Amino acid sequence: MTDLEQSRLKIVRDHMALEITHEWDAVIDTFEHPRYELYGNGTVFDGEEAVRAYFAMSRTPFPDQANEVIAIGAAGAHVVLVEFWLTGTHLGPLTIGERVIEPTGKAFRVRMAASFEFAPGTDRIVCERAYFSDAMIARELGL
Repeated sequence: MTDLEQSRLKIVRDHMALEITHEWDAVIDTFEHPRYELYGNGTVFDGEEAVRAYFAMSRTPFPDQANEVIAIGAAGAHVVLVEFWLTGTHLGPLTIGERVIEPTGKAFRVRMAASFEFAPGTDRIVCERAYFSDAMIARELGL
């Protein structure tokens, strides 16, 4: 494994750990350009302002949202792949379309995957793509 691949793996591990502790400035610093693409619902958050809004939107209903890495590895020239458990407890209002679901206090634990794309020759993330199903989380919450 090259030094760059090792650095990228460390950046992804740091990025995911910082999301758990809500250290948003430090999460933003892992990016060359902040961008999340959510392949469970087709939403894209592009740019720092949009990504910070995503952090607020996703942590309001699930302030304890966390991840547990199952597997991580370099894949191809500019990508790190991660398989992980996403966990959280529904402790705040959850907005789905026009509907607001009040906190249920129920927890979820769903298996997910994400790819992290890097700018060529750097250890700066240009896009995190999360692959999951909103339905899995809703089912875990009994919604």
